[in-house]
Amino acid sequence: MRERTVVLAAVQCSFTDDAVTDVACVEALVREAAGKGAQVVCTPELFEGHYFCNRQEESEFARAKPSEGHPVIQRFQQVAQECGVVVPVSFFERDGHCFYNSVVLIDATGKVLGLYRKSHIPDGPGYQEKFYFRPGNTGFRAFNSTHGKVGVGICWDQWFPEAARSMAIQGAEMLLYPTAIGSEPHNKTLDTSKPWQRVMVGHAVANGLPVVAANRVGRETDQEFYGHSFICDQRGEILAELGPGQTGVITASIDFGAVARWRSAFGFFRDRRPDLYDHLRG
Repeated sequence: MRERTVVLAAVQCSFTDDAVTDVACVEALVREAAGKGAQVVCTPELFEGHYFCNRQEESEFARAKPSEGHPVIQRFQQVAQECGVVVPVSFFERDGHCFYNSVVLIDATGKVLGLYRKSHIPDGPGYQEKFYFRPGNTGFRAFNSTHGKVGVGICWDQWFPEAARSMAIQGAEMLLYPTAIGSEPHNKTLDTSKPWQRVMVGHAVANGLPVVAANRVGRETDQEFYGHSFICDQRGEILAELGPGQTGVITASIDFGAVARWRSAFGFFRDRRPDLYDHLRG
């Protein structure tokens, strides 16, 4: 459990719904994060434009592309290699007649480490994703990267402790959550930003690993995305956070040797009782 320090980062911005402009904005922020020493950079969910899932429009399926040859993935492969950063790229995936909310994790070498398809698909006012996306069929994954083993979930996945635990059991040393979340159109008084953050902080504590969440900000039709992108450590301490309306980059340095010692000392994995958990399949 030797000392091994990695600088984690999250980027946050608003979107114009012009793909060229929006992808360039995220790229610039990733490069800014790398310039500040970041080695793993979390980006927001579906960052090629507006969050289109707040309505059901057949025309929006035109946004989907296959992962193979995807121009944004290829662009960020180059960015990752040039900057030496690990970065998840969230995109609307078309696979034959099937559509998914997906992310590829790109290594610091520019290599695509693998694909994850969002497992939990929300369906409610302002978040009508079941119209667009099939539930993912990849299962939860942890990817071996240049800067450590990385687990990636997508937005609604971040509310489920089973997803975080599954990635941790596979050896994930950190969890990244690309996100698009904000106001609730059916209830203007409902602010989920604090519960949203708390549930992920709980994952950090229960699994003894740092968590990074990257959200968007700004008004898109009748929704206001609330930001609050953050990085917390294995103790659940918030190390860095962006506020509502802020565009920018946050970073935090993590000693993964200390993380491993903390996790071992607390015995969460030693004391697990999988023999008692069968009913969780119900």
